Amino acid sequence: MDGLLCSGIMDRSNKSSRPVDTMKLYLVQHGAAVPKEEDPDRPLSETGAADVRNTAAFLARAGVRASVILHSGKTRAAQTAERLAASVGAGDPPETVAGIAPLDPTSGFAATVNEWAADTIVVGHLPFLGKLVSRLIAGNEAKPTVTFRPGGVVCLERDEGGSWSIAWMMRPELLRGQD
Repeated sequence: MDGLLCSGIMDRSNKSSRPVDTMKLYLVQHGAAVPKEEDPDRPLSETGAADVRNTAAFLARAGVRASVILHSGKTRAAQTAERLAASVGAGDPPETVAGIAPLDPTSGFAATVNEWAADTIVVGHLPFLGKLVSRLIAGNEAKPTVTFRPGGVVCLERDEGGSWSIAWMMRPELLRGQD
């Protein structure tokens, strides 16, 4: 697996190939959660925890490092963020952020993201994450651009001119059986 490089994930030995003014935004749908009837807080299920563990290990092997890790505050998102922080965080604990709940509008958060300079992971929910990608890529949250899976990652990259592109995406089923 160490030799696997997806488009946009650079070999760690070639760190200088990335332009200085680019920024990466890693959007992560929380891992699969237990049903509400089983636990109203909806923590990660066994499968969800395993998928997030595999995703975190994959990101670490790929050389991903995030200066900031944000989550919605819901239990499943916080657990996902904590597992990612242990593998690819800069040492600070994940932070709860408002405005990324499933049905929140994306316009305000998108404007905020456009001001950031540090590589950041945002752990959230659908449909918010999908709409955010559409707003950043196509300028219209109503134009679907990606399909998330629980525990999956979409990496967006902002270039020097402020335009966003999809650098790569990873679905957790690609990593199952890796642990």
